[in-house]
Amino acid sequence: MATSFSNPFHLTAAGELGNHRESMLYNELLLRNELGRPKNRAYTQVPKDGSFVFGRPNEERFGGADDALHGWPRNLSTTTLPFKSKDKKSERDFMALNRAAVQTGLVTANENYEFRATHDVRRKTAGDEKTRTRTRRIPPSMVFGISTRPSTPIFDLLEHKYQDKWLQDRRKLEVSKRHEETKKRQHLKELRLRRNPNCVYETRASLLRTYQNPVDDAPLWQLPRFKDKAKPSLQTFRTGGARRSAYGNFQSDQIARQGELGHGVYEPACN
Repeated sequence: MATSFSNPFHLTAAGELGNHRESMLYNELLLRNELGRPKNRAYTQVPKDGSFVFGRPNEERFGGADDALHGWPRNLSTTTLPFKSKDKKSERDFMALNRAAVQTGLVTANENYEFRATHDVRRKTAGDEKTRTRTRRIPPSMVFGISTRPSTPIFDLLEHKYQDKWLQDRRKLEVSKRHEETKKRQHLKELRLRRNPNCVYETRASLLRTYQNPVDDAPLWQLPRFKDKAKPSLQTFRTGGARRSAYGNFQSDQIARQGELGHGVYEPACN
């Protein structure tokens, strides 16, 4: 049979003996675990009269989705709207403080420090300034937004109109280039036809007079003993006539073969 303890301090560090204080029942460092039960976190119990409510309180706000869609009423303050406007705290105007301190005759750092501690000047915020609203007169025929992009000409694409236009432009360009080239040629021809009296032109007789007969190049230098006495060590032809006839046949056969030296395959006959 489980034993029930009436003393609430039996689960504390002091136990039933010693000094008992009310704060011991709410200090987790002094509380001990009870056998077979979860640890008590030393929180106060919720009153049973129903006065305690869990969660965050619902702030009463005027205006719902319907009012938001139709426009917020003007008599509502900024605190009753779903969003709160952040009040900008105005900063201290140190330039005005320094100006006032100089006017009163305070120049040293300690005097300025004491003056700032006893006096305060704030800078004006954007809302406090009395700005004059300038309304711009917009003409009634003015349209806002981006202009609509013109539709793509599908029929021109299907008919290859742009391709034909490009080809025509290329033809015109080529014709203009040819026309310029013909003009240049005519101009050069006219310049050539004009004879300059100070210039002497060559005639056929003058060209023939300065003609030189071609001369064979001098042979390469060789040692005298190899010039006349040196002979080939291998003779593949038995006689000189056989050698000449073989080279003649080779030269005649070069006509029907391909290649620069006439060693290639035979070319087909062309009718």
